[in-house]
Amino acid sequence: MHEIWLRPNYRAIAFAIVPPLVLAALGAWMAFGLGSSGGGWWRWLGTAAIVLSAAMIAVVLMQLRRPRVAYAEGRVLFYLRSGPAIAVPVKVVEAFFLGQGPSYLPGQSTGNDNTVNLVARLSQRELQWAHQEVKPALGHWCDGYVTIRGTWCEPLDEQVIRRLNRRLKDVSTQDA
Repeated sequence: MHEIWLRPNYRAIAFAIVPPLVLAALGAWMAFGLGSSGGGWWRWLGTAAIVLSAAMIAVVLMQLRRPRVAYAEGRVLFYLRSGPAIAVPVKVVEAFFLGQGPSYLPGQSTGNDNTVNLVARLSQRELQWAHQEVKPALGHWCDGYVTIRGTWCEPLDEQVIRRLNRRLKDVSTQDA
């Protein structure tokens, strides 16, 4: 079991459930309302829309359980891509601090909107952790700095940074 250090943005993820819910309602109307008086293909189309919506909602709900940063067994876990977390040894993570960068919101064309980001500085001596492939909407990992976009995590402020650095210090001294 892992210890969650930074949670996802619940409001943004919950908002992502709205389109599949609308699709499910439309599917229910086609399958049980319109489908009962219309042809059989409306019922099948409505049922397919309901099943597709349920799958999309399940994927979104799984994201609610997936933290952005966690800790387990001497490793800091960064959840910045599909699949398993990137597990970095705690001795490699030096500090967390606030940064600023593009929000990468869907449908945004200008790229001028900025958001507060979390930045984790990694040891420059550990070259194998200098670069990792991550989902650009969630963050950026380059030259030993891990940037987590504030759009997709819990609200960031000085208190969150202090909490993260305090916890990092605690687990670092336990592992030493």
